[in-house]
Amino acid sequence: MCMQRIIHSWAWGVLLLLAVALSSSASAAPTITYRLSMPEPHTHYFEVEMRLQGFRGKHLDLTMPVWTPGSYLIREFPRNVEAFEAQAGNRQVSASKLDKNTWRVATGGKDVTVTYKVYAFELTVRTSFLDASHGYLNGTSVFMYPEGHKDLPSTLTVVPFQGWSKVSTGLPPVPGQPFTYRAANYDVLADSPIEIGNHEILSFESNGVKHEVAMYGDANYDPARLTADMKRVTDESTKIFGELPVDYYLFIVHNLPAGGGGLEHLNSTTLQATRTAYGTERGYQGFLTLVAHEYFHLWNVKRLRPAGLGPFDYNQEVYTNLLWVSEGFTSYYADLIMRRAGLLSEREHLDKIASSITSVENTPGNKVVSAAESSFNTWIKQYRPDENSYNTHLSYYSKGALLGMLLDLEILKATNGTKSLDDALKALYDEYYKKKDRGYTDREFQQGIEKFTGRSMEDFFRRYVYGKETPDYNAFLSTVGIRLTDVNAGTNQPLLGAAISTASGKPVVSIVTRNGSAWQAGLNVNDEIIAVNGYRVSEDINRSIPAYAVGDVLELVISRSGQLMVIPVKLLKDQTLKYRAELVPSPTEAQRKAYQKWTNPK
Repeated sequence: MCMQRIIHSWAWGVLLLLAVALSSSASAAPTITYRLSMPEPHTHYFEVEMRLQGFRGKHLDLTMPVWTPGSYLIREFPRNVEAFEAQAGNRQVSASKLDKNTWRVATGGKDVTVTYKVYAFELTVRTSFLDASHGYLNGTSVFMYPEGHKDLPSTLTVVPFQGWSKVSTGLPPVPGQPFTYRAANYDVLADSPIEIGNHEILSFESNGVKHEVAMYGDANYDPARLTADMKRVTDESTKIFGELPVDYYLFIVHNLPAGGGGLEHLNSTTLQATRTAYGTERGYQGFLTLVAHEYFHLWNVKRLRPAGLGPFDYNQEVYTNLLWVSEGFTSYYADLIMRRAGLLSEREHLDKIASSITSVENTPGNKVVSAAESSFNTWIKQYRPDENSYNTHLSYYSKGALLGMLLDLEILKATNGTKSLDDALKALYDEYYKKKDRGYTDREFQQGIEKFTGRSMEDFFRRYVYGKETPDYNAFLSTVGIRLTDVNAGTNQPLLGAAISTASGKPVVSIVTRNGSAWQAGLNVNDEIIAVNGYRVSEDINRSIPAYAVGDVLELVISRSGQLMVIPVKLLKDQTLKYRAELVPSPTEAQRKAYQKWTNPK
């Protein structure tokens, strides 16, 4: 009995030691906490404190991204970082920079606190900004992460400047802790912009989910009308995929003297608007179309995505041929959602279709680069336009929108108006986001479309996606009873083929169109036009071109790099297309059915 008691006591002792060891191990699991403050907002500096506990090893490498998802350009965010320091306890420890966006901290296996400042004075949807009126940030341009530990959860506490009472973000709050939030991993932290200040907050419910609108800046909007119409947009968007995959959604809106554009996030978006835009129907529609575009990204890109777009490598470019789907389809659906929500009339929708086709087909770059190439080259083309971009590049937004429409019409035709691109995207969403939890490849996307056309789409993709052929738009549009006509057909007007800027107070060539009159005559970008046919000019000479005839020669006196010279320009025929779309007067039953499914699905 005595020996049994000894063994029994020994066993309990071992179990106790194991429990203590396990408890100690659990408490030592790595944790990350951020503290964001802004004690002097007029200086434009955010101050970041980053506590790193439980990390092992002699050193820890901290990385700051060089770009932000959704905006495909290396922006070198670390250039705004200064005053980087690290402490273990009360002792400062060594910290050195390994490359442009990595700092190495000599932790010695101890818990450390890192502090640094970030200069933030670029108010765009993709960067960060701080002044005496408010603060706004994108996580990639402010927060670092421990290399190799992107998947770790973190906690963020925001300390607003004195007198600022509101923080708006898609991050879930920590109960009982003011302005404190949780991030499941760094990707979530990076994908959750934050607005800080005294902004107005509007709200509405859509599909049982609370939606908030953080409105910074004075603007001439009607809160009741705006939220009601935004709800119409969000309701229609959700119908396409059959579910709203978030339990909260945030719109951050910056109302500025001039501006526009947006950037999508996991459960939020940031929009920029001209503060007077809400006062005109055109401006108001434009804002709601932007809302529709960015909200549609909640599914298309943030969840249903090409394989290249996540998980992200924040250190370098990531490539895909499919931005014509991610952004182009989103642009296409923005107009379609507006139509379905009753925010665009039939005539306005037809005008948008005609305008989109006109714009793409009049861009010389449409014959130079394919939709797939435009997508792949976004890192060096889309966000770096120059004076020749018009001739060599075409946005995957505009070309992709047209391709989305054509594929939609192909599905409607193949299914006798019973299925549409809505159904194909919903099936792809279910397969690759909900079931497989990964992005789709180029081939898988094409196969997803083919399931609904019931035939090979190889020819379509070869000619229009990877090739540069011009589609027979009327052959596609006839499915829904639309006829496209070129109202410029049969005209014989001259065209200079050069854009002239007078921003400097002088007429200066800003763009020369490939193969146009100015191009063939040798007119260059940055040429200052001094005189035409012996008469001095001070305005855009395009205004006077209609007074001439095709074949006339203009004798231009120009200044090129300070040297005066004479350039004769023979005016060529204006080849510009100008389309108008109309419903056919007597549509067939099949056309009526397809049109109804397309614009007002039940």
